[in-house]
Amino acid sequence: MPTGSSGLREEGRKIELLRENISRVVLGCDHEIDLLILGLLAQGHILIQGAPGVGKTSMAKALAASLACDFKRIQFTPDLMPADVLGYSIYDQSNATFKFHQGPVFTNILLADEINRTTPRIQSALLEAMNEAQVSVDGKTYTLEQPFFVIATQNHLHSSGTFPLPDSQLDRFLISIDMGNTNLVTRENILKLHWGEANIGKDLKSVLTAAEILALRESARKVDVEDCIIKYIARLVEATHESAELTHGVSARASIALMRTAQAAALMIGRDHVYPDDVKTFMPCVFSHRLIVKGLKRKGGDSVANVIGAILDKVPIG
Repeated sequence: MPTGSSGLREEGRKIELLRENISRVVLGCDHEIDLLILGLLAQGHILIQGAPGVGKTSMAKALAASLACDFKRIQFTPDLMPADVLGYSIYDQSNATFKFHQGPVFTNILLADEINRTTPRIQSALLEAMNEAQVSVDGKTYTLEQPFFVIATQNHLHSSGTFPLPDSQLDRFLISIDMGNTNLVTRENILKLHWGEANIGKDLKSVLTAAEILALRESARKVDVEDCIIKYIARLVEATHESAELTHGVSARASIALMRTAQAAALMIGRDHVYPDDVKTFMPCVFSHRLIVKGLKRKGGDSVANVIGAILDKVPIG
């Protein structure tokens, strides 16, 4: 568990600093920002979905600017090659050996922008990195430095020129964030923020170091999860497999993702143990991108949300 109430207060202060820093340039998205931070604390990866221009990339870049970590961005396009992501080896004639040149995946924070604009083959190049924090190229394995955190964006509303993410790729994302339209007041504030300013966020300063992120992750993993909570999560997973409305249930990886998210959520509000409400609150954003309703061609959406809501209503906590 986190060490005492003073430790929890200090961790809460650091998380609040991060939240406030991102909120300076990403307006009206408090819930989405919290989900992004949850992914960071739970050592998962984030998929941000939404229409063009709703702030997906801006939120990812604001998080990266708030962390004293290496940051790289890949703009996914149909002509991208695996070497453009992972790296490549070149023969060095001077010493008659191959020298490996690291690709952009060798970083702490990786923004995979418009990930569904490239082919499944290139999307799959990230699978090993996301699941095992390592990259295998030409028979050699290279370990990625921690923290390693992938933020992928996609426009899931318009399919022209896109390639659907395969199930194996979707399952690597801890949380899916849906960026919707803002309200009238927020739109006015965005206009005021951008009035006369060409580069919003350029003055953002980092508020957390890599070492502090790793320490927060360790604290999140130590948040107590009682047997009754573990059984509740297992029953929720089982319910997705038993549902007649879904094509399939979620994986064991999804159940671990839900537990880790609940632990991180408890830490964010200063608790050293998980409540059932932590599980109920974040089950939709952990499960929705992994499920599909029978008869529908795409994951997510209101139909999946309705099924998840019905499962939460049906499965008892105790």
